[in-house]
Amino acid sequence: MKRVTSRRLSRALAGLLWLWPALGCAQESRATSPDRFAALILAAEQAAARGHREVSVRLARQLTSQYESSGATNAAEHTSAGRAYVLQGVGNVNAVKAALAAFDRATALDSSYLESQRRTAALFLDKYDAPEARALYSGVLRRAPDDAEALLGLARVEEFESKGNPLETARKSANANPRFASARAFIARLHLDAEAFDSARVTARSAVALDSALLDAWSVLGAVAWLTGDSASYREAQAVARRLQPGGAEFDVFLAEAAVRQRRYAEAVRLAGEAVRRDSLSVAALGVLGTNQLRLGDFAAGRAALERAFALDPYNVWHKNTLDLLDKMRGFRTVERGRFRITAPEKEAELLVLYIAPLLERAYDSLALRYDYRPPTPIHLEFYDVQADFSVRTVGLNGLGALGVSFGTLLALDAPNVQAKGNYNWGSTAWHELAHTFTLGASAHRVPRWLSEGLSVLEERRANPGWGARGSLGWLVAYAGGRIRPLSQLNDGFMRPRAPDEVGNSYYQASLFAEWVESTRGVTALRGMLSGYRDGQDTPTVFQRVLGLSLAEADTQFERWVQTRYASAIAAVGGMQAAGSVRGNRPSPADSSGGAGGGSGGGSFVRIMREAVTLMNARPDSARALFERARGMMPAYAGDDGPSWFLSQLALQRGDTTAVLTYLPEVTGRDETAYDANVLEARVRGRRGDLTGAMAAWERALWIWPYEAADRRELAQLAAQAGDHARAVRERRAVLALRPTDVLQARYDLAKALADGGDIAGARRELLSVLEEAPSFEQAQALLLELRRRGGPR
Repeated sequence: MKRVTSRRLSRALAGLLWLWPALGCAQESRATSPDRFAALILAAEQAAARGHREVSVRLARQLTSQYESSGATNAAEHTSAGRAYVLQGVGNVNAVKAALAAFDRATALDSSYLESQRRTAALFLDKYDAPEARALYSGVLRRAPDDAEALLGLARVEEFESKGNPLETARKSANANPRFASARAFIARLHLDAEAFDSARVTARSAVALDSALLDAWSVLGAVAWLTGDSASYREAQAVARRLQPGGAEFDVFLAEAAVRQRRYAEAVRLAGEAVRRDSLSVAALGVLGTNQLRLGDFAAGRAALERAFALDPYNVWHKNTLDLLDKMRGFRTVERGRFRITAPEKEAELLVLYIAPLLERAYDSLALRYDYRPPTPIHLEFYDVQADFSVRTVGLNGLGALGVSFGTLLALDAPNVQAKGNYNWGSTAWHELAHTFTLGASAHRVPRWLSEGLSVLEERRANPGWGARGSLGWLVAYAGGRIRPLSQLNDGFMRPRAPDEVGNSYYQASLFAEWVESTRGVTALRGMLSGYRDGQDTPTVFQRVLGLSLAEADTQFERWVQTRYASAIAAVGGMQAAGSVRGNRPSPADSSGGAGGGSGGGSFVRIMREAVTLMNARPDSARALFERARGMMPAYAGDDGPSWFLSQLALQRGDTTAVLTYLPEVTGRDETAYDANVLEARVRGRRGDLTGAMAAWERALWIWPYEAADRRELAQLAAQAGDHARAVRERRAVLALRPTDVLQARYDLAKALADGGDIAGARRELLSVLEEAPSFEQAQALLLELRRRGGPR
């Protein structure tokens, strides 16, 4: 199917006025005469609001027919015409262009008429052009800072772009006009998205009190009731919604979207299917249906629904991007391995499957035992080697900052080469996302986001040494400064972060809670919490029944546990009054901005590190003493800017490999992306004859960056020396998957590894293949003769 190649509405569309030759400039004036179309557009929009699409379109066409034949006398009439064209926009690209042209005519005629500018902004946002929408709303607010509608529009833009503070902007809208019910309904929906159900319910009720016919508010009330199992309130909201919109599907679409945001994808498909049955031309319903069918692995049905949605609205960038990606994925390769189906770009598949398939099988067994739950198989894992493709697969738009996403039994991950070497551990990410499969499944997809994420991070730490988030300096400073939210508000740390580092800090805080529960009450308590959510209990009830604590009591006991565990580290960053800046989750010893600051401990740690770095070349002994002092202050701090890494470098300069191997494990055992440290540890251990330790370091390194053929060869050689033939074969296959320049030598090396492991038939196949291409390859000839002497099959 040929698709529109550009989704952004351009201001150049306003120049397409040849479509309406009767609209001569001579007819226009800045007169403020009444809007001739006011009653007709109101009737058309009311019909649309009730779901009577045919009536709405008929009235809208009647209006635009008059507009095109007799023109407009003022900005209000141009704007009414634009609104009428918008109502005709489903399946009609020219109507969308005409709407923009009419709105722009209104603004050109009277730049003080703000309604046309608000309508233009809303049209751009509806067509996914958030930058244009932001600029237009901002322009309105420069003229009228307290324009409640423009403030609400800007809040919607901020939510769409994940920039700014949409909740705060929406509150400004509500304050600017206390009777503006739509602002309250939007605030209620933001609370709903953050799983703050009580706040969502109260705010939606306040919106209904202002406007009892506001479908948005009733939709929030219906979604809250449905998500919390309040059947009576759900039936009330649904009944009102059906009266307000007897012929439409907005209530059902809203519920489906709410189900998506709560990660209940199968129910979203059911609800969206009901919406499509009520309104087969609803682009939103078709989009939610198709997108979530894809998330459940139903590619044929999902594609069909999105094709229908895109045919009705070719400006929808979400649907276009997803369809384009589905086209691209036809060139991907899918491999079945045990309980998993792995899909990856052709050039990546062979290499990645070698490693990820056994890891996933191990993870499945471990997690099944942990949570006493076995999700249905096969579980589908998709790799994407372009970040934009991963973003489109997961949210429909480019720009998602995550590394992996779980939809239950379908996982999507960045391929290792999407991120720079040393920034990404694809093994721990896969384990993390598979853990979601278990916690979502065991809770019927009802576990709160914060707890599900915390459990996944905890499972990373349990899986392999060094994996998973640790107590970074950034988290310590935030915790000591009182900037970590209590358990009752922790979801906001994920959904409404107050600072760029709050999301990462919230992941770690949530994982500490999960660790605290397990350490004080056992893994059965974690299972019990998931079971409670599965049975429809809310968080206070789950806490009381499983932990025997109220939320406030749990907060108190958990905080006491954290403070005891991190007492020395908290003191090192200046106690509970510490504050200041960090670079991400790590300090920069060379950063002259002051680091942790605010307390003598934190400030002294950063100052000591900075001073030590400056002395490394000129006075290494003094530097070493300072690094040791910093190491004593913050013993758990890892990373390539931490004291243990620098101490290992100083030890390496002295040739003291014993000291090197004292410090390096403190880095590699705490930092899951420490590629350089793992490579160094592997080589030092290899030179000292520690084959087991060297192989373990190479294994950790490959989960950070598997693409270095030299690394793969070195691990293969170590494995052969250690008699670990299976690992040697795997690594020789990995070298081949990396498409080496000398393919014949790589295949010979694989044949030898196979022979050493006892797979004589496999070795002969590889050798015959080599000799078919290079009959004079002497090493292959010799090995083939040797295999014949051994008496292997021919």
